[in-house]
Amino acid sequence: MAHIVIIGAGIGGMPAAYELREALAKEHRITAINATEYFQFVPSNPWMGVGWRDREEITFPIRPYLERKGIDFIAQPVTRIEAESNLLHLANGDTVDYDYLLITTGPKLAFEEVPGLGPIDGHTQSICTVDHAEHAHKDYEKFVEDPGPVVIGAVQGASCFGPAYEYAFIVDTDLRKRKIRDKVPMTYVTSEPYIGHLGLGGVGDSKGMMESELRQHHIKWITNAKVTKVEAGKMYVAEHNDKGEVTKEHELPFKYSMMLPAFKGVDAVAQVEGMCNPRGFVLVDEHQRNPKYQNIYSAGVCIAIPPVEQTPVPTGTPKTGYMIESMVTAIVQNIKEELAGKAPTHKGTWNAICLADMGDTGAAFVALPQIPPRNVNWFKKGKWVHVAKVAFEKYFMRKMKKGTSEHIFEKYMLKALGINRLKAGTDD
Repeated sequence: MAHIVIIGAGIGGMPAAYELREALAKEHRITAINATEYFQFVPSNPWMGVGWRDREEITFPIRPYLERKGIDFIAQPVTRIEAESNLLHLANGDTVDYDYLLITTGPKLAFEEVPGLGPIDGHTQSICTVDHAEHAHKDYEKFVEDPGPVVIGAVQGASCFGPAYEYAFIVDTDLRKRKIRDKVPMTYVTSEPYIGHLGLGGVGDSKGMMESELRQHHIKWITNAKVTKVEAGKMYVAEHNDKGEVTKEHELPFKYSMMLPAFKGVDAVAQVEGMCNPRGFVLVDEHQRNPKYQNIYSAGVCIAIPPVEQTPVPTGTPKTGYMIESMVTAIVQNIKEELAGKAPTHKGTWNAICLADMGDTGAAFVALPQIPPRNVNWFKKGKWVHVAKVAFEKYFMRKMKKGTSEHIFEKYMLKALGINRLKAGTDD
């Protein structure tokens, strides 16, 4: 009998638990460990940041759903991993041993890398967690009573640009609905070398389309931007040229700001000697297995993926839900093979498929593969994307409560949206 332990029960970890339980014999024990008792649907956080969702709509308790499927659940942060001994230390003093470990923790938010950044000890908001989005909404409600300049974007080293764009357009839409948009100058600040880069080197005509959208929504932008510090009501931004030289210093006043931080690996993972890169992201081979500790697998935002290209101001590479799902499936099949005495053979498909809401419309992109050159390079916008993302939220939450191990992202985004033709290499 083997004990498979999953750290992190989010968009990657919870489906992994279901898929492992279905793929492996009942004699094998599966345990999911999460820092909180609840699952949070992170893609809905931009909506929560303006009050279009509340906590109850995008969270649910994990324990009853996993235990109903015969999966053990522990709601405790992992404080230390003894990889040599196959042992986890928890915040409450307990220990958990494992035969195989799957790390799907997501990232640590590196607010400390920019003085004054963040919702706890700084002056900007975040939508990276449900707690942060709830805090952002409370601050937003105060802001709309006395509106003024808004700054939204992503700082140097950030790798998840989609939610920043989403939030900018969602705020714009909400302000228009409140009939106070004319009182709010908006600036989008990003480390990307150009609008629509997305950490992917652009997808299709993302540059032209996203620039057009920002213009139409009267949102100014600064690219190749490094945020040097944030003070109460003021952000200091150094704008760079293509050579990485500072060309202009900006002092941006704001009454409300949401800036996505750079990511790092969580402490317990980053501290394991030889397992991670300098940023604390888990190193994995083509089978999602750590080269040094070969009974440790990892998937999602917490793995090390090099940037698509070097940029004047550092940008990271995003990991989308479709890609994470592919990684998880490969890991499940590889563990199954190892338990049968075979070498792992399955590989994740690093393709990027994303729905980005823009308040009352939206943009969808497909990059197959994620790193250029690509077989498919597709970017479209329309109201159908907004509708599709709302529907996907309900679909994913329902599937997680049901305990399904089916490929949710693939089934919904490729089949329900009718873009299977993209997998065949056409963009008709």
